[in-house]
Amino acid sequence: MAGFSPRKLSFSIIFLGLMTVLRSQAALDVHYYDRTCPEAEKIIRYTVLNASMHDAKVPARVLRMFFHDCFIRGCDASVLLDSTPQNQAEKDGPPNISLRAFYVIDDAKTKLESACPKTVSCADIVAIAARDVVAMSGGPFWNVLKGRKDGRISKASETINLPAPTFNVSTLIQSFTKRGLGVKDLVALSGGHTLGFSHCSSFQARLHNFSSVHDIDPTMNPEFAETLKKKCPKPNKNGNAGQFLDSTASTFDNNYYKQLLAGKGVFGSDQALYGDYRTKWIVESFANDQSLFFKEFTTSMVKLGNVGVMENGEVRLNCRVVN
Repeated sequence: MAGFSPRKLSFSIIFLGLMTVLRSQAALDVHYYDRTCPEAEKIIRYTVLNASMHDAKVPARVLRMFFHDCFIRGCDASVLLDSTPQNQAEKDGPPNISLRAFYVIDDAKTKLESACPKTVSCADIVAIAARDVVAMSGGPFWNVLKGRKDGRISKASETINLPAPTFNVSTLIQSFTKRGLGVKDLVALSGGHTLGFSHCSSFQARLHNFSSVHDIDPTMNPEFAETLKKKCPKPNKNGNAGQFLDSTASTFDNNYYKQLLAGKGVFGSDQALYGDYRTKWIVESFANDQSLFFKEFTTSMVKLGNVGVMENGEVRLNCRVVN
């Protein structure tokens, strides 16, 4: 008689979990374009790689674009729509002004329309591109569920609902919970800051007149704070001044979490993750085990990609305008 196999049981549980995801989001499928546009992912990967070779900021901006798109109205490419005289769109909301990588998605869309017209949605392009920038930066690779449709509504005023760099952990948890994401998702997805740069305006309040008791945020490493103060003096006349969010900002790794342990989180919301009992243990786990971080980040990105998926939207011909 065959013996009990924990490995087989584990595989069965994972398989059933995946099937549950697919059932709950019936429109999404890893093989969605296999017949209608088999070269889709190859075209997107090449476009993203080429853009990243010419501009090192592309990976961070594309990953952030995916997050900002999914957090507002779900993953429907609403962040790509241009403003009109009658409507200010998401991309012109304050948190999105610095994204500046929309041309990468435009380029991929142009190539896809040539290869397989009216087939691949802009929302799927963003989701696939986000996976590709992570993988090409040294991070994990995962199969992206596809079949999203593009939305027709985009409002700059709704970007106020994006998590802010000043949020505490309770506010962050509340924001993520509204999107069906848990505490572990919060900490894992925050690790996306391993790729990225921030202008002084997002963290300078931690450096000057922080409170009536402290001039500098006491959770910040003092030497690190002095370094940031030199980059972001008050008043700051250099609009381009800022700081990379971790010391290996072009590599997707777990260095972000190691910096939190050292009090070198740039955003107050990042450093807060290490100061709260609900999230501290996860930060420590990811700082000590990069493979665990990669595994949980992949899981959370798949969950994020399922937020607010549209089944009855459209496939835009031009990602900047509705059909």
